[in-house]
Amino acid sequence: MLLASVFILFFIQDSSKPSRKDCSLLPYNHFWIKSKRIVTPQGIISGAVEVNGGNIVSIVKEEDWKGKSKELVDYGEAVVMPGLIDVHAHLDDPGRAEWEGFPSGTKAAAAGGITTLIDMPLNSFPSTVSTETLKLKIEAAVKRIYVDVGFWGGLVPENAFNATALDALLLAGVLGLKSFMCPSGINDFPMTNASHIKEGLAVLAKYRRPLLVHAEIQENSELLSEVENGGDDPRSYSTYLKTRPPSWEEAAIRELLTVTEDTRVGGRAEGAHLHVVHLSDASSSLQLIKEAKSRGDGITVETCPHYLAFSAEEIQDGDTCFKCAPPIRDASNKEKLWEALMEGHIDLLSSDHSPTVPDLKLLNDGNFLRAWGGISSLQFVLPVTWSYGQKYGVTLEQLAQWWSERPAKLAGQDSKGAIAIGNHADMVVWEPEAEFDLNDNYPVFIKNPSISAYLGKRLSGKVLATFVRGNLVFKEGNHAPTPCGAPILAT
Repeated sequence: MLLASVFILFFIQDSSKPSRKDCSLLPYNHFWIKSKRIVTPQGIISGAVEVNGGNIVSIVKEEDWKGKSKELVDYGEAVVMPGLIDVHAHLDDPGRAEWEGFPSGTKAAAAGGITTLIDMPLNSFPSTVSTETLKLKIEAAVKRIYVDVGFWGGLVPENAFNATALDALLLAGVLGLKSFMCPSGINDFPMTNASHIKEGLAVLAKYRRPLLVHAEIQENSELLSEVENGGDDPRSYSTYLKTRPPSWEEAAIRELLTVTEDTRVGGRAEGAHLHVVHLSDASSSLQLIKEAKSRGDGITVETCPHYLAFSAEEIQDGDTCFKCAPPIRDASNKEKLWEALMEGHIDLLSSDHSPTVPDLKLLNDGNFLRAWGGISSLQFVLPVTWSYGQKYGVTLEQLAQWWSERPAKLAGQDSKGAIAIGNHADMVVWEPEAEFDLNDNYPVFIKNPSISAYLGKRLSGKVLATFVRGNLVFKEGNHAPTPCGAPILAT
């Protein structure tokens, strides 16, 4: 157990460091970033942020700015915000790098203002369910990532009742665990039930790290079989919706809540935390989560931009770019999701970037029942959230909460998530008012852009620059020469 942790730490530390000119498009180690709109935990200020050695060392308001520094980057009216932290992304490396991979995925992240990614344990091969498979994941990431990347481990039947194995995985540095309550579609990542989750939470409590859960339970298998083998048109999105009704999410969350009571003060798993990923159902499922929070259960929930941007009514026959699980539901449900997000009942946002190769999306065939499920979105989540959120009065401060502050807390990243003295200098510079068409002329860095549901959309919010630990890793379509992001391991 200890040997595995030491080896992984040594492997990272032993990697020779490139020079600053290779890691950053800016030659300075000590410099200032100036803007009339800097989003801080205390509000939006006009002023400057001092960066030295990769950290934020001071923040001054405009009236206190002396203007003496030669090493100044002035962004004028552009917004300077904490870099986004995406706690739910599948980069598919190692083993399925043709689906995405660390280089293209983290390039896309940097181009979208994301400075930290937490990579999911499945869709790569092998899945990250042991210290050995975590080591493979880290080896695939070192010297190949443009932003910082952490790792979730997998909770599966194979390790759920083996506290020693889970301890080893957590001591080796995973930031928490992830499980599925329905078939994941990946052979070496089988589904769990409440008994597995109960045991996992008991181990996680010692480390105060979260368990992330895909909350759907298959019900009405007869109906599912009837739809798949019957006369319903598999090219129709309504056919796919029938196969994954909201009751699947509700059933899973209801079962989860028999376990989350252990996370209350004095409970067997006090200190553990359960996080429901990619909530789609804004009715009964959300109500159950709200009630659990009111009882003191350690539970949070996220949703994703595609549930906030799209509705079932607008998805055309055969357009499998929109297939995901749980599915995008109707317009009324979308409105309720926005309401819950704005009122604070949904805690944070994530991309659930889940790409594949175009062939598996069946773009020509258009069969929703057989196409790979997943939305390819990593580079676009900031402008999508902003563009579709304008109708609801979304503010810059709310974006920072949903995409930076709260994700940092979930992932245990105390030095990230806010523009604050002592934190890593992780920042995105962007123009909320700038509109652009996401077409063939727009530089897209995800590996398979043709499968993204966002292509063809007109969006607001153009990313100008992205800083990771003070390195300018992206600027107006260009990346730093060398990928110098850091693997993040829990200690």
